[in-house]
Amino acid sequence: MKPRLYLISPPAIELESFAAAFEEAVSAGDVACFQLRLKDMNDVPAPDDEILAACARLLPIAQANEVAFLINDRPDLAKQAGADGAHIGQTDTPYLEARALLGDEAIIGVTCHDSRHMAMVAGEAGADYVAFGAFYPTVTKAPKSSAEPELLRWWQDTMEPPCVAIGGITLDNAGPLLEAGADFLAVSGGVWDHPGGPGEAVAAFNTLCGS
Repeated sequence: MKPRLYLISPPAIELESFAAAFEEAVSAGDVACFQLRLKDMNDVPAPDDEILAACARLLPIAQANEVAFLINDRPDLAKQAGADGAHIGQTDTPYLEARALLGDEAIIGVTCHDSRHMAMVAGEAGADYVAFGAFYPTVTKAPKSSAEPELLRWWQDTMEPPCVAIGGITLDNAGPLLEAGADFLAVSGGVWDHPGGPGEAVAAFNTLCGS
């Protein structure tokens, strides 16, 4: 399987202008997944009504482009919004509770930082993917851990579920993560802040991934 791009929203958005950027991004090339993550640097989330309004505006764009739509941390809002699933951290709703709420068909991924143990627990529980990071410095959030590419290599040699590399990934630094076996590159600023625009960034990531 070729590696694929996994987009993460900026921490805060102006909905209409971001909707245009989002449509440009997902129509420019292969995007596997989009995670709506509206949280500030201190992990304080946007109000529920703001998250749901963003879902209502962005979810049809994702569906029209066959992009899976996940909500960060909140499986309850994912269910309410009709999203494809949720991405949960180690201090959020436990995986089994999220699965019971969202059902067997939902996509549920789990943040595992730089922990082999957390990743094995999540994988054995049935998570659809595990996410490792941060691999590089990021301004999107204050990382709780720093991961090395070798962790991706170990995962590919050990477990079956896909792995997502996250944290400060750009076109310039993604190569070692792809070489180490990342199934998905989770990118935020590397797409939304790209000088040529998000569409150009997605096309370039697709080229890098061999799509």
